[in-house]
Amino acid sequence: TPSRSFWLMPHENSGRDEEIFQLAISDLSLNDDILQSEKITHSVKLIEPNNPFQAVQEACELMNQGILALVTSTGCAAASALQSLTDAMHIPHLFIQRNGDGAPRTACQLNPSPDGESYTLAARPPVRINDVLLTLVSELHWQKFIIFYESDYDIRGLQTFMDQSSRMGLDVSLQRVDRNVSRVFTDLFNTMRTEELNRYRDTLRRAVLLMSPRGAQVFIHQAVETNLASKDSHWVYANEEVSDADIMELVHSSLGRMTIIRQIFPLWRDTNVRCMRNNHRISSLLCDPQEGYLQSLEVSNLYLYDSVLMLANAFYRKLEDRKWHSMASLNCMRKSTKPWNGGWSMLDTIQKGRISGLTGVMDFRAEGSNSHVQFEILGTSYSETFGKDVKRLASWESTRGLNGSLKENRIESGMQGVMLKIVTLPEEPFVMVAENILGQPKRYKGFSIDVLDALAKILGFKYDIYQVGDGKYGSALPNGSWNGMIGELIGKRADLAISAITITPERESVVDFSKRYLDYSVGILMSKSEEKINIFSLLAPFDLAVWACIAAAIPVVGIMIFLLRRIQAVRCQNNAGGHPPPSVSTSLQSAIWIVYGAFVQQGGDSILGSVALRIVMGSWWLFTLIVCSSYTANLAAYLTVSRMDNAVRSFQDLSKQADLVYGTVRDSAVYDYFQAKGTNPLEQDSTFAELWKTINQNNAFENSVSSPSEGIKRAKQESYAFLWDMAVLEYAALTDDDCTLTVAGNSMSTRGYGMALQHGSPYRDLFSQKILELQEKGDLDTLKQKWWPRKGRCDLQSHADAQPEGRALHLHSFAGVFCILAAGLLLALLVAALETWWNSNHCRREQPKEVTTDISSGQGPVPSLLTQTRSMVATTGPPAPPRPWSRPRPPGPPVLPRDATATLYFMDPAGADTSPRF
Repeated sequence: TPSRSFWLMPHENSGRDEEIFQLAISDLSLNDDILQSEKITHSVKLIEPNNPFQAVQEACELMNQGILALVTSTGCAAASALQSLTDAMHIPHLFIQRNGDGAPRTACQLNPSPDGESYTLAARPPVRINDVLLTLVSELHWQKFIIFYESDYDIRGLQTFMDQSSRMGLDVSLQRVDRNVSRVFTDLFNTMRTEELNRYRDTLRRAVLLMSPRGAQVFIHQAVETNLASKDSHWVYANEEVSDADIMELVHSSLGRMTIIRQIFPLWRDTNVRCMRNNHRISSLLCDPQEGYLQSLEVSNLYLYDSVLMLANAFYRKLEDRKWHSMASLNCMRKSTKPWNGGWSMLDTIQKGRISGLTGVMDFRAEGSNSHVQFEILGTSYSETFGKDVKRLASWESTRGLNGSLKENRIESGMQGVMLKIVTLPEEPFVMVAENILGQPKRYKGFSIDVLDALAKILGFKYDIYQVGDGKYGSALPNGSWNGMIGELIGKRADLAISAITITPERESVVDFSKRYLDYSVGILMSKSEEKINIFSLLAPFDLAVWACIAAAIPVVGIMIFLLRRIQAVRCQNNAGGHPPPSVSTSLQSAIWIVYGAFVQQGGDSILGSVALRIVMGSWWLFTLIVCSSYTANLAAYLTVSRMDNAVRSFQDLSKQADLVYGTVRDSAVYDYFQAKGTNPLEQDSTFAELWKTINQNNAFENSVSSPSEGIKRAKQESYAFLWDMAVLEYAALTDDDCTLTVAGNSMSTRGYGMALQHGSPYRDLFSQKILELQEKGDLDTLKQKWWPRKGRCDLQSHADAQPEGRALHLHSFAGVFCILAAGLLLALLVAALETWWNSNHCRREQPKEVTTDISSGQGPVPSLLTQTRSMVATTGPPAPPRPWSRPRPPGPPVLPRDATATLYFMDPAGADTSPRF
C-alpha cells in the first residue's frame, strides 16, 4: 500500500507542536474512514526562530525525500521565505502563525506570488482583533483613549485601526511600554509636573492594553500603586490567547471596570459530538475539557491539529476520485528542477475542502486563508465587588459581527418603570391566547405567562407582548443567521422571549438564558390501544394443537380403561361363579366419563381392580395436575398483559415495533436532538439510529409534521406516535375531550425551559435570582399543579394513583365461559328431547297386551303362563355359541335377562280390586 507523506517544521520554541502533530497522526491511523487502508508517513524538523535560511534548507531536504504537503508553525519571517520556495516548487503549504512570548499577534506581510498562484494557505485566521476593538469603542462611545503596547508588538498591525479611528473622529494616543514597567512610571513622575500628571491620569481612565498577560498584570499593578488608576477607569485588554487564570489575575489587580477580549472556539457540551468530527475520532485528551490537557495548549496547537485533519480529508477525496499523483521528489538546489506536476491539483482539492475540528469550521475559500474566527468579550461591573464578578457580555464573529450589549448597567434589586418588549409563540399550556377582541391587543394566558406575571409583580416592570412572525422557536440557518424568536433577540427587536423554549448549547451561544423554571424531557404521544374483544380468550393460554392433543387424550385414556376393566370383569366372573360384581360398570361411555371427571377435577366412580388400572389413573391424574396448573398460570399472565394499554413505553419499544409510525416537528430542537443522536457513530445503542431513520424518511416530509398541533391531531386520528416536549404532551392528554391519548417516555432530563434574553442583557441575573426564589417558596409548583393537575379531565396511564376499577376483569373476558355453559345446557335439552321422543315411539311399538285371569278359579291365561314358565325352566337345549371376550356358558337352565320385568294381576272375586299386587 503506498504511503502518503507530509511534513511539519516548527521552530525550537514551539512548545507542544510536535506532540500535537504526533497525536493527530495517531488519531488518523485509528480511523479507517479517513484514509481507508492507506498509511501516513511524516517527518518533523525543528528550526531556530527568526532563521529563514535554515527553514528553507530543511524544506529542500524534505522535498528531496518526497513530499505531498508541508505544514509549518513558525513566525512571519520564516513563513515568508517558505512561501517563495513552495510557490516555486508547487508544494501545498499550510502555515500556522505563532505568537511571540504571549504578546498579541500581528498580521504577517507575505510576499505576493509572481504568477498569482500562491501555494501557502493560512490555517490560522487573519488578525481580527482590530475589528473587534473598533466595534467595542464604538459601542462604548469612547471619543478619547490611549493604547499601550509592548516593545515586542509590531506597531504596523495598528495601521488599519488608526486609519479607521481617524475617519471616525476619535482621539487615539499610542504609548510603548518597555519591559521594565516600573521604570516607565518612575520616569513619568520625574518628567511630568502635577498638572500634566492629572491630565495623564484623566487619559488613563480609558485605555487599551496590547500586551502579554504577564506584562499587563505588572502594568496594572504599577498603575494602581502609583495612584494613576481610579475607580471610575475602564480598561480593555485584548489578546487572542489568555487563560481563565490570567483573566482573574487581571481583574483582581485592576481598580475599575475591566473588559477582556479573547478568541474562543465552539463549545461542544455533548462528549460524543465533541469528540467526533466528520466521522473522525478525536483523542479524548483534546476533546474532553475534564482532562485538563486542552486548557494547557496554545491556540496555534489547535490549528496545527486541524491542519493535519484538513490534509487527510484532502487525501481521502483524491483517493476517492482516483486522481492521485505520485509524491514530489524535488531538488530545489538545481536550476533545472521542474515543479511538482500534481501540486496544483492537490492545492485545489485542499482549497475546496471543509472540515469541523477543534477550532470549529476550517476552509480556505476566502483568498487562501481560513476566515472563521470568533471572539468573546468578558467584563466586570463598576461596583465594590467588580473583581469577583466576571461574566460574558457579548461575542463577535467574522460573519455576524457583534452579538450582545457592552453598555454598563447597574440593576441591583428592581426594574421599576422598565418596559420590556417580549416575543412569544403560542404553545399549550405555556402560552395561549386568552381572548381576542377586535381592535384590542391580544391577551395571553398559560404557565409561562403566569411565571412572567409573577416576576413582573416582584420586579415592577411592564411588558408588551407580540407573536413571532414565522412561528418558529429559533434555529441556525445555513448563512449563519437565526430565525424565530432567537432571531428576534439577536436583531434586538425584542428584549425577552418566552414560551416552551428549551435551553440548548447552540441557542445559548447567541443569546442568554435565565435559570430554568421547568424541567424538560422528550415524550411519546399516541392513542390508547383499543382492547380486542375475544369471547374465547380463556382458550388463549394454550395453542390450538395443545387443545387438540388434550381432546384426543381423553378418549384414548378412556378406551384404555375400558379394555382393562373388561379384562378385570371377566376375571371376576370366573372367580365369583360367573356373576360380575354388581357395582362395576364395564361400558365404554362410563370409562370416558371417569376420565373426563378426573380431568376437570370433579372425581368419578371408584375403580376397584388391578394394579394396571391404578397406574393408568395415576398417570392421568399427574397429567391433569400439570395441565391445569400450566393453564392457570398462563391464563393469569394473559389476562394481565391484555389489560395493558400500550406495548410502547420507551424509545426502545418504539424503535422495535412496526405498527406505529412516528415523527416530530421539522427543524425543531427535538428534531435536532434525534438527528445528533441518530447520526452519531459513537452511539453504541442502535435505538436512536432506527428512530432517526423513520423520522427523517423522505427528508422528514412523510412522518414528521410542521407544528405541534398538527402532530397532536395526527396522533389522535391515526396510528401515529408524536415525539415532542413531555410537558406539552401531558397537557394535551390531560385535556383531551375523548380521553383517547396517552403519554410514554422517560421524565428524567438535565435540560429545561428558560426565558431567553439578548446576549449581555442586564436583566438575566435578576430574572434568574427571582426564579430561584419562586422555586424555594413553592410558587412554581403551585402554578405547575394549575396547568398539569394530577387528576385532570383524563387520567394518564403514567399516574401512580390509577383507579382500582382499572384492574377488574370485564364481562367479555368471561363471555366464553358463559357461552360454553349455555351450549352445554342447550345440548342437554336437545338430547333430553330426543330421548323422550325415541322412548315414546319405542314403547308404543313394543307395548304388551294386558291379560286378566282369575287365579282362584284356575281359569284364564295365568296358569298357562306359569306353565310356560315352568316349561322354559325345564326345557334344555344345546348351549348358545360363545361371544367374543367371554368363556362358553355352562349348561343349565336358561336365565332371563337382567332387565326383564313381569307384571302379575290378582283379581278380587268380588271384582272390587283390580290393581296389580306383584
